[in-house]
Amino acid sequence: MFGSQVPSVTATEVPDGAYLLDVREQDEWDAGHAPGAHHLPMQEIPVRIAEVPADGDVVVVCRVGGRSSQVVNYLLQNGWDNVRNLSGGMKAWEAAAREVVTDDGNPARVV
Repeated sequence: MFGSQVPSVTATEVPDGAYLLDVREQDEWDAGHAPGAHHLPMQEIPVRIAEVPADGDVVVVCRVGGRSSQVVNYLLQNGWDNVRNLSGGMKAWEAAAREVVTDDGNPARVV
């Protein structure tokens, strides 16, 4: 549906200093997320869109890349030109041996 029209980046290509926007649900975030990521569930994007930086690299992430590609498409349609989808989502992030953390100190996992 979105295919190659949505700009994407792999887990190993995420630029240093990129703003990681995690659009997963609260329970997914609580189980494990990328260090320094910012949590903004997909359903809240329309009312909280002003929180998404309009400059700098913004990489949108979900579990496997479907929801985040929809968010990237939405942001592009609303004037953002600095957003990319994380191909494969947090599953790909974890598979690339990128760090996954929790806020409560429990062992991190991607659900």
